[in-house]
Amino acid sequence: MTDTTQTPSPGSPGSPRSAADGSAQRSPELQLARNALRGLRQDLFDDAFAYRPLPRTAANGWLTRLLPRPLRGYGPHAVVSAAALLAFWVGSVESYGVRGLLALLTGLACALPVLMTLLRPVGAFWLSMAATPVVSVLSGWGDWPWMPGAFICHLSVLIVVAIRTRPRTAAWMWALTALYGFVAETVFGGGHDYTDSAPMLFVSALGLLSVSVWHIRRAAEEEVTAQQTVTAHERSRRTLLEERTNIARELHDVVAHHMSVVAIQAEAAPYRVENPPPELERAFATIRENAVAALTELRRVLGVVRAEDYEAPDAPQPTLADLDGLLANVRDAGLNVEKVVTGAVRELPQGVELSAYRIVQEALSNSLRHAPGASARVEIGYVLGGLGLRIVNGPPPNPALVKPSPGAGHGITGMRERVTMLNGEMTAGATSGGGYEVAVFLPVTAAERAGEDA
Repeated sequence: MTDTTQTPSPGSPGSPRSAADGSAQRSPELQLARNALRGLRQDLFDDAFAYRPLPRTAANGWLTRLLPRPLRGYGPHAVVSAAALLAFWVGSVESYGVRGLLALLTGLACALPVLMTLLRPVGAFWLSMAATPVVSVLSGWGDWPWMPGAFICHLSVLIVVAIRTRPRTAAWMWALTALYGFVAETVFGGGHDYTDSAPMLFVSALGLLSVSVWHIRRAAEEEVTAQQTVTAHERSRRTLLEERTNIARELHDVVAHHMSVVAIQAEAAPYRVENPPPELERAFATIRENAVAALTELRRVLGVVRAEDYEAPDAPQPTLADLDGLLANVRDAGLNVEKVVTGAVRELPQGVELSAYRIVQEALSNSLRHAPGASARVEIGYVLGGLGLRIVNGPPPNPALVKPSPGAGHGITGMRERVTMLNGEMTAGATSGGGYEVAVFLPVTAAERAGEDA
C-alpha cells in the first residue's frame, strides 16, 4: 500500500514556518511597533517639507490689539519672528570669540529654522536638528550639543511645531531630540566639560507637555460644543414634534366631532321627512356610511399621536368666544390685559378659532412668564380675508425685584406651527420700549366661509 500523506512545503499555508510567521504577524507587540513606526513616518517623514503657511488669527486677542491696525491678525507671526530674532541675537553674540561673517552665519543658522515654522513646520524641525551641529562647529565647539542660540532655536521650533500639529508629533520630536542628545554626548561629548542635553530635554518636556494639554483641552471643548449643538438641535426638533403632536390631537378632536355630527344628522334626516323617496334614504345611508368610515380611519391614523395618559376633552375645543374667560384668568394671575376687537365679529372655521385662541393663550402665558407685573393688550381684527391678532406687552415694572421665569422654549415654536398649518403669517420680537409683540394673520378663504355657513 502506498502512503499518500504529503509533507507541507515550507511556503505552504500549513507549514510550521507559515504558522510561525502568522503568529508573529498577529503578535500584539509587533503590531504595536508597526503602528508606532507608521505614526512616526506619517508625522515626521511623509510630506515633511509640505507648504503649510500659518493662517491669520482673529483680530480680537490681547496680543493683536498691541499691534498696528494693518498687522492685526498676525499676532502669532509676530511672536515667532521675535523668537527668531532672539535666537539670531544669542547665536551671533554668544559665539565664544567668533566674530564677523562666522557670527552672522551662526545667527542665521539659529534664526532660519524658527522662521521656517511659519511655512513648513515639520521641515523646520529637521532643519533645526541639522543646524544644531553646524552651529556648534561654527561657534568653536562651546556648549555641547546645543549652543545657546541653537538651544533657543530648537526649543522654539519644538513648541511652535507642537502647537501647529498634534500631541503625537510632539512626542516623536521629543524622542528624536533625546536620541540625538544621547548619541551626541556618548560619541562626541568626551572632550566637553558641560553638556546641556538634560536641560534641553527637561525644558522641552515641560513646554511640549503644556502644549499637549492645551491641544487636549481644546479638542475636548470643541467636542463639548459640538455635542451641545447637536443637543440643542435635537431639543428643537423634539419641541417641534411635541407641538405638532398637540396640534394634531386638538384637530383630531375637532374633525372627529364634525364627522360624528354628519353621521348623526345623516341617520336622522330620513325620519324628518314624511314618506321620503327610496333614493333619498339610500343617499343619506351612503352619507352616514362614508362619515362613519372616515371617522374610523381618522381615529386609526391619528390615534398614534395620543399619549397613553391622554384623555379627550369632554367639552368642545375653545374658540374666540371663550376668550373673555381666558383674559379673566390671566388678570387673576396678575397680568393687566385689555382686549380690543375691530371689524364685524363673525364665526370663523373652528380650526381658525381654535388656533387663534391657543395663540393668544400662549402669548399671554409668555407675558406672565417673562414680564411679570407688566400690562398687555390683545387686539383682534376681523377683516375680509381672515383674522388678525396682535398681542403686545410692556416691560416688567421692577425687573430687579421680580426675576422672569424660564420657559421650556415651546411657546414661539407652537405658535409658528399653528400659523404655518393655516398658511398664515407671523412676526414676533422685542419692541422699542422693552416689551414684546406677537402679530399674526390667519387667512380665511371664501370657500371656508361658505363651508362654515353651510
